[in-house]
Amino acid sequence: MNKTALITGATSGIGKSTAYLLAKNGYNIIITGRRSDRLEQIQEDILTNFTVECETLCFDVRDNNQVISAIESLTNKNQIIHVLVNNAGLASGLDKLQNGDVDDWNKMIDTNVKGLLYVSRQVIPQMIKQGFGHIVNIGSIAGKEVYTNGNVYCGTKHMVDALNKSMRRELAEHGIKVSAVNPGAVETEFSLVRLHGDSQKAGKVYDGFENLVAEDIADAVFYIVSRPEHVNINDMIIMPKAQPSAGNVIRNKGY
Repeated sequence: MNKTALITGATSGIGKSTAYLLAKNGYNIIITGRRSDRLEQIQEDILTNFTVECETLCFDVRDNNQVISAIESLTNKNQIIHVLVNNAGLASGLDKLQNGDVDDWNKMIDTNVKGLLYVSRQVIPQMIKQGFGHIVNIGSIAGKEVYTNGNVYCGTKHMVDALNKSMRRELAEHGIKVSAVNPGAVETEFSLVRLHGDSQKAGKVYDGFENLVAEDIADAVFYIVSRPEHVNINDMIIMPKAQPSAGNVIRNKGY
């Protein structure tokens, strides 16, 4: 029987690439996100190209009522979730703390922290009842270090790091694996969202070096979930060769 993976934030970037790679490797997929048209397009593509099942759930992780309703719809169909990929997350704004936009702060906190909590809160009891499961939290190098103008975003990703460690300790006795992947600079819609749709500024973020791409992180997620049953990858940091640390990128060196 195929395992089933639920992936949040699957309409683009890391979440989308993870959905395709897991489907390619025989996982049934439940993709979630706010953009129903993209979900439907990805679903059609997966069903056409892979011999797996693919279900869509359109909801906003920031809305706990929507999360509860969506996950309950799976429970009502006796849908078993083997893997949860908590991928939904974003950065909004790039200001120093004293100039920060409170709306940006709330958007990051509500998505990166509360969204992860809301989804996990609904899925974990099911995994405990099953006696198995694997949660993969997509963090960031910003959850390991801080950088100028990253303040609140870094804070939210440090919270993800703390939650990942807490889950690992609390769920081990239930036979549930917990892992984190913490990427450096990945070229997705991330910078476009952070810079409020300014494509010119967003493009310059990745100038002069070879950044990571979504497929690199999807590959890491698949590696983690495909380990033998007795193996748990607690934490993984993945950086571009040209980025030795957060906020430090070596540009125009040919790598």
